[in-house]
Amino acid sequence: MTSTQSPLQTGPWWRALTPYHWFVFLMASLAWLFDCFDQQIFLLFRNDAITSLMAEGTDSTIIKQHGADATMFFVLGWATGGLIFGVLGDKFGRAKMLTLTVLMYSVFTGLSALSQGWFDFALYRFLTGLGVGGVFGLAVALIADTLPDHARAGALGMLQALSAVGNLTAGAVSMWFGNLIQSGTLSPDWAWKIAFLLGAIPAFLVVFIEVKLKEPEKWVKAREQSRQSNKQMGSYRSLLGEARWRKPALLGMLLCISGVIGLWGIGFFSPELVGDVISNSLRGQGIPDAEISGAAAKWKGINSMVQNTGAFFGMIAFAWAAEKMGRKPAFIIGFIGAMITTWCFFEFFNGVQDVWMSAVMGFFQLALFAGFAIYLPELFPTRLRSTGTSFCYNVGRFIAASGPFTLGHLQKFFAEGADTAEAKLIAFRQACQWMSLIFLLGIVAVLFLSETKGKPLPED
Repeated sequence: MTSTQSPLQTGPWWRALTPYHWFVFLMASLAWLFDCFDQQIFLLFRNDAITSLMAEGTDSTIIKQHGADATMFFVLGWATGGLIFGVLGDKFGRAKMLTLTVLMYSVFTGLSALSQGWFDFALYRFLTGLGVGGVFGLAVALIADTLPDHARAGALGMLQALSAVGNLTAGAVSMWFGNLIQSGTLSPDWAWKIAFLLGAIPAFLVVFIEVKLKEPEKWVKAREQSRQSNKQMGSYRSLLGEARWRKPALLGMLLCISGVIGLWGIGFFSPELVGDVISNSLRGQGIPDAEISGAAAKWKGINSMVQNTGAFFGMIAFAWAAEKMGRKPAFIIGFIGAMITTWCFFEFFNGVQDVWMSAVMGFFQLALFAGFAIYLPELFPTRLRSTGTSFCYNVGRFIAASGPFTLGHLQKFFAEGADTAEAKLIAFRQACQWMSLIFLLGIVAVLFLSETKGKPLPED
């Protein structure tokens, strides 16, 4: 059977939403927004944290390698948490599990500031990842099951677009701290710690989620029907054992692997390129190291804000294209654009005058994630919606975790024999460019998936 369509609606997606619909949208969006704030704080201050935790004078290649290792730990935790909480969300409720995941990523982000070495820093990132990984599937399933059909794609696209606000806020923090470092008010060794402590703030959101948020009626009905029909809620055996759901699960996983490696294995290493380009330029002018550190932090923040401004509009554009052209054409355009702009960014970025290129890269790379939010819940029934969405989005992260690891080792390969900062930077550029070919995998996967535009959510 299939779910019934909502009565035909015209006008914008938000028309006719009730106050409670808006509350659900707000809580789910804030949970994901602060989740992304946490992610971006890590990306922007990762290099400073590793530098502070390593012995003075450690080679920059080693620091980048440990930064890649910490990212790998984070992504592995993300994947593990997604698998666990995706199932628990279908079994015990989206709202309950969303509360727990927000609390987890908040607490362990704050504890990251207490790290004594790169390994325990990476361990805290793994534990943070457990909470981070659960949020996406739960928030998406909560909105898909609560809001009316006509509002689903627009609301889910906007949820993903608002994640850019979290990223922009983190970029503003980096700029602010960069100015404080340049003025001598704040030391680099304290800046990253304070930034991670700010990541603990979302814990307060838990109070509102726990008290006001109810489980969707669709989920309550699906749980009752599963008891009567002996079909399991949140079951990987059902997801992968039944051919109808196995195909979209495996192909959806490949779709997400491409986007996740492209973003986390390449795109989110743009702060390192920007920081190195700025640092090398200032060092060549004889600027003192203290001023170089502050300028690099400030421009990494500016780059992040530019990148995520582009991302915001990219995700809005994807939601529009998915409704007008269909999900599959929007994905194909997005993957092609992401591959070309990523290659060009790492080839041609040479200074602050080129920061605009980050907006173009962010537009296409992050647009794909709006597609994941819209498309994945349309592939699975209510009893498997959180499980299936989280499986696609997060199982791929076990493979995607190899992205930062591969990037680090590719850079070491290209940097073999390099004895200057400029030569090492060229090696980093080359590694990122070759890895951008991963976006081709997404195009292959989407060709074998079904089009869901204009169709009701599937049910057993």
